[in-house]
Amino acid sequence: MTAAADKPRVVVITGAAGALGSALVSEFSVQGWRVAAGVRNQVSPLPQDNSIWTVPLDVTRSNQIDETFANVVQRWGSVDVLINNAGASADSTLADMSDAEFQDVLNVNLKGAFLCCRSALRPMLRQRDGHIVNISSFSGRAGARGQANYAAAKAGLFGLTTALAQEVGSRNIRVNAVLPGILSSRMTAGLNSGQMEAYARANALNRINSVEEVAKFVAFLVTMQNASGQVFQLDSRIGPWS
Repeated sequence: MTAAADKPRVVVITGAAGALGSALVSEFSVQGWRVAAGVRNQVSPLPQDNSIWTVPLDVTRSNQIDETFANVVQRWGSVDVLINNAGASADSTLADMSDAEFQDVLNVNLKGAFLCCRSALRPMLRQRDGHIVNISSFSGRAGARGQANYAAAKAGLFGLTTALAQEVGSRNIRVNAVLPGILSSRMTAGLNSGQMEAYARANALNRINSVEEVAKFVAFLVTMQNASGQVFQLDSRIGPWS
């Protein structure tokens, strides 16, 4: 990052109350960042100290997003990094999927990322510096039965990432996507041990990833100055080349 060495950098993390979100908040805080931890509900178990500020951030509400980013800039002077981590799923075979189940998942996973990117770009373009990380999914690359809505939304993040990277690269703003892999989280809480074991066996290393390792990678990625428009897969599932 090009921020002054004595000025703490500022990261906004959406979906901060979830398993990965909490790990991201913790990792960035430990590394000395100022963290705006975006949560949908006001009640949050996140710690509060001088470096962590829990902010209201429902990624489906455009006006609230604009207001929250403006408040972060007013309080801390900049937004150096945005991590679009908020996610939602509503699994069903497509024949049984309702209009609302399809649209709601797209609203959170894809449109929410678009809205947050738009708000974050206002200070980043003025700064001529910034990094956006979109948390996508292997489902967006390979699909998954019963996840047409989720796979479509996460695949859309690939297009959003690469298009935006080309738009803002001349302003020194990097945009990348990360595929964390299967994690122990609220989204996988309904899976039984056999299903989790099957996911582990689908990996060349026969194990799933951890939220702590993903958080460490993302914290490293945003310090990189020359990587943009890329998709980083963090587990050991081998996907098709095409």
